[in-house]
Amino acid sequence: MARFIGEFECKIDNKGRIILPLKLRAQIEDKDAKTMVINRGFEKCLVLYTSVDWNMETEKLNVLNDFNRNARKFIRQFNNGANIVSIDSNSRINIPNSLIDYASLKDDIVISCYNHKIEIWDKKHYDEELKFDEEEFSKMAEELMGNQQLNNSTDNGENK
Repeated sequence: MARFIGEFECKIDNKGRIILPLKLRAQIEDKDAKTMVINRGFEKCLVLYTSVDWNMETEKLNVLNDFNRNARKFIRQFNNGANIVSIDSNSRINIPNSLIDYASLKDDIVISCYNHKIEIWDKKHYDEELKFDEEEFSKMAEELMGNQQLNNSTDNGENK
């Protein structure tokens, strides 16, 4: 599984192409450098995956019960818009128009990377998504990570 890091401001041209920044391109292994998978993200962004990482994401869907209507709807929605994109010799990918429309991509975009995901945002939407104050972030960290820390310290105490 790839581990990407970085945030990059870029442009999308009128043909729907973006140039992957050099620092990001250097993180993509040669075996993954020809084609990747792009799909809709959850918060009006796009997500770019290596083929291996896309297969890992879709493998997670196998635990869902295909006889359950909501599971089928989720699987369809999750896969809706997934496309294989090539990285050309100029480190560009061409984003399908339906995905450009979904994410409302205009001229200025942000590529935000974490773990195995490369998110592609319209800059305005990205800035809005990240708007919150330090106290809100602190509360979020406590809520989401606080119990994890407590569990880790409890486990350490039991093992001594």
